[in-house]
Amino acid sequence: MKAVLVVGEINVDLILHGAHALPTPGKEVLVDDVVTTLGSASAICASGLARLGTPVAFLGKLGADAWGEYCLEAMVSAGIDVTQVIHDPALKTGLTVSITSPRDRALVSYPGSIRALRAEDVPETAWAGAQHLHVSSYYLQEALRPGCKSLFARARAAGLSTSLDPGFDPGEGWGEDIVETLAEVDLFFPNEVELRAISGGSDVGDALRRLDNGRTRTVAKLGAEGCMTLEGGRPLALPAFRVEPLDTTGAGDSFDAGFLHAWLEDRPLVECLRWGAACGALSTRGLGGTARQAFPDEVEQLLARAS
Repeated sequence: MKAVLVVGEINVDLILHGAHALPTPGKEVLVDDVVTTLGSASAICASGLARLGTPVAFLGKLGADAWGEYCLEAMVSAGIDVTQVIHDPALKTGLTVSITSPRDRALVSYPGSIRALRAEDVPETAWAGAQHLHVSSYYLQEALRPGCKSLFARARAAGLSTSLDPGFDPGEGWGEDIVETLAEVDLFFPNEVELRAISGGSDVGDALRRLDNGRTRTVAKLGAEGCMTLEGGRPLALPAFRVEPLDTTGAGDSFDAGFLHAWLEDRPLVECLRWGAACGALSTRGLGGTARQAFPDEVEQLLARAS
């Protein structure tokens, strides 16, 4: 099975679930539950890959603090190779507070170590044993962003395939540099908001066509509407799988893991989309992004029921 190197951010997620209302200045609101869990798009995707049986190693930065130790222990427990994770005593590990409901979520983040990793921190030896490079949170990783295109180019030169999940841009500037970066990327995983903002497209199909550079396959994650990509220049859409969601945190990152797992096994495109959609749906059964990520047999059972 092909091995994946994830280069990205690591942080703690504090999940406040079942908010009765979103907080406003000067007022207090209640939630139904709270849980602390491994967070960050990159780490959630890595955890999802490991749960599916894909060998995965991680390279990122953590603060030399209690939150960093918590994240590291969680990643080791998930089966992720963390020998290349960098501990920096000058940093504080990032933290995200996620206020969630079964329908949506709102996030408040302290970036900390999230924005400290640079492309120069990834040595040539990092590619050893890997066949694929994945990066998430392009906009949050402020120090990695300027060198991201060169990082992907180095990986390609070493024989790796590549994928990128942009994540949301908190400044909502988006920028054209990501389009230039896609020239070195095999798979691109934006959600609908990200896709429209980056491409300027009027709808999903138009946005996909605008980003079509003849090389990169863009897979749009559309939440309850499923997913869409272009095949032969025409939109190929698959519906979402219906589950009873508890928390949508990290569902898109679990989609990435499912699609990549199938794609790296050289499965047909439709099957890759179905694995992505199934893993995204099944991950919403628990609080946080990693608690209920899918095992292969759970995916296969869901796919069989939907056939």
